[in-house]
Amino acid sequence: MKVTIITVTLNSEKYLAQCIQSVLDQTYKNVEYIIVDGKSVDSTIDIINRNSSGITKWISEPDKGMFDALNKGMKMATGDIIGVLHSDDVFASNDVLSSVVKAFEEHQVDTLYGDLQYVYEEDINKLYRKWEGKPFKRSRFKTGWMPAHPAFYFKRELLEKYGNYETHYFSAADYELMARYLYRYKLSSYYLPKLLILMRRGGLSNNNIFKRLRANRRDYLAMKANGIPFSFFVSILKPLSKLHQYYKK
Repeated sequence: MKVTIITVTLNSEKYLAQCIQSVLDQTYKNVEYIIVDGKSVDSTIDIINRNSSGITKWISEPDKGMFDALNKGMKMATGDIIGVLHSDDVFASNDVLSSVVKAFEEHQVDTLYGDLQYVYEEDINKLYRKWEGKPFKRSRFKTGWMPAHPAFYFKRELLEKYGNYETHYFSAADYELMARYLYRYKLSSYYLPKLLILMRRGGLSNNNIFKRLRANRRDYLAMKANGIPFSFFVSILKPLSKLHQYYKK
């Protein structure tokens, strides 16, 4: 079973080498690694070239944002399973992909998700927030729940039937895709109780209150489009449901 991992970059020189190395360090070797760059002007391309022996395909051209770039990567993908690793992030251990493949084979599901930890930019060993999953229940979407997108994997064959990222949802495009797959079309999923990703804090929708409010509006539209009941109220519950994830010493 081949796994495609897609990394999107744009002036990502600070942490990209660490991201790439975490892919190369995986014990599971049937991996197709694709990097889609948005025409970086820093040393991102130099880092990609230095690691080209471990990168299956890469392109560098202007795009319309992260999800447009991810769609490009998925068009290039030939793996049985697709996952995303952001350029600031790393796999939590070197057996992540072997565990993902084993779970797909054992449980015969369409999708899979695991755990994620948000960490500090300069010290990935320092925990900021943790996302721990629960056994999959479709009804959880009605309360604002969603898998952690960077820890979400799906079969490539689903793209042709159910579509890729709808980029007009902007930062909520990941939520919309998972709501479409898991709630609207009732695809199967399995929760793998394992830490898969260390994610540096920040991001498209979470690094200030104004972006979070704007993201909530987009979440609401995604919920409404996919038939989640009481979408306005659920969009309010969604960020509130994450408060318990913040780590306290």
